[in-house]
Amino acid sequence: MKFRQSLFWERDSNTMDTFKDSRYIIERILEWGKDEEVKWLYNFYRPFFIKTVVSLSDSLSPKTKNSWTLLLQDK
Repeated sequence: MKFRQSLFWERDSNTMDTFKDSRYIIERILEWGKDEEVKWLYNFYRPFFIKTVVSLSDSLSPKTKNSWTLLLQDK
């Protein structure tokens, strides 16, 4: 997927690695992503991994973290 540069404003989105930068990518998409980016996220990463990133994240806002924790509860 080609990422929007505005989603990853402090890095070059063209050089990001979906595995090495997975936590960073997941946090940014969950916090600021559009529907199509969240759909891509669900198709690319396993739900358990997304759930783990959410639970360990210090970067997500409290509202975002709480919302995704509830949405991923049964995953």
